[in-house]
Amino acid sequence: MKLATHRHHNRWHSFVMGAHHILKDRVEPFIKKNTVMVIAFCAALLTCFAVTPDKEYLGYFDFKTLTCLFCVLAVVCALKNIRFFYILARKIVELFKTARASVLALVYITFIGSMLIANDMALLTFLPLGFFVLNETGKKKYMAFTFIMQNIAANLGGMLTPFGNPQNLYLYSKFNIPTMEFMGIMLIPFVLSILMITVCCLVFVKSEPLELKEEKVCLPVKRTIIYLVLFALSIAIVFRGIPYFIGLIIIPIALLIMDRDALKKVDYPLLLTFVFFFIFAGNMARIDAVRDVFGFLMGKSTLLFSALSCQIISNVPSAILLSQFTDNYADLLLGVNIGGVGSLIASLASLITLREYTKNDPSGVKSYVVKFSLFNFAFLFILIVTMLSLKLI
Repeated sequence: MKLATHRHHNRWHSFVMGAHHILKDRVEPFIKKNTVMVIAFCAALLTCFAVTPDKEYLGYFDFKTLTCLFCVLAVVCALKNIRFFYILARKIVELFKTARASVLALVYITFIGSMLIANDMALLTFLPLGFFVLNETGKKKYMAFTFIMQNIAANLGGMLTPFGNPQNLYLYSKFNIPTMEFMGIMLIPFVLSILMITVCCLVFVKSEPLELKEEKVCLPVKRTIIYLVLFALSIAIVFRGIPYFIGLIIIPIALLIMDRDALKKVDYPLLLTFVFFFIFAGNMARIDAVRDVFGFLMGKSTLLFSALSCQIISNVPSAILLSQFTDNYADLLLGVNIGGVGSLIASLASLITLREYTKNDPSGVKSYVVKFSLFNFAFLFILIVTMLSLKLI
């Protein structure tokens, strides 16, 4: 009897220890890496108790947005695999000979990159280059500032184009906004953002000489051309020039043949985050009390409320949720784009920057967070005040 009890105890102890190791080695890292997706899942699950799943759930999902996002992310991963963006950025940086000019170049590259490949992909591509340039030239003292400016540039640079930020892609599709009107809405804060970023770089970075070590790099011509054609196809889908289901057929097939690794590297947690937030937002819009409160707040100031909501629940879920309560897409667009700066959770991209900085300088994280907050909230305040003032004129 004692022997059986001992065996049972050993089995239970082994089970507990095994579960502990799985939790520590797999579950915890997964949650840390995909925190927003897990939160989105929990939020969606909770609202399912308030609104029982039914056939109306199918109407929650914007399949065109999900398809466009998948296509763009897949092709960008393919271009990253051949080091296209790294080589392009390096060539540009090599043209400049001072710390100030190089930091400006890095920030501008990130700014432009966010308009073309989305803000999170721009940061994943160009933050390592920023570290490489500053580390190799002995200018690591500018790393925190450069990362912060690259982060702001990624969040604000993407505002001009429908595919520059995930929330733009969603709102552009949901409200069927004409392309030129979309860009017209975002032009003033876009230009103001460029000016503020430029001034910051000129003021906080000295014109010190630096040199990059030479590195021989080249692109595979055939694959580069094909990937750029696929990227053009993705953009044509975003701009409604080609039906989205065509891209969903052509791009995966092409990458299955040429670069399966690109399909594996697609940010699927981001796509699932959208799916979960579609469910959350759709259910919230069907709860009378929530609809009344949000409708009232959005009626007071769509721009201000949407920008402030980003500081708490991030700009992508804010766009999805608040779009259920207003038809004023112009102010909502402004709010969820301007609201991408501010707190660390205002944009998913900011968490990417924090993760990259922590990896390169773990001892300087507290100082980085303080500087990040000062710059970001300053940008947020200036942009909100400016846009609200222009609306009153």
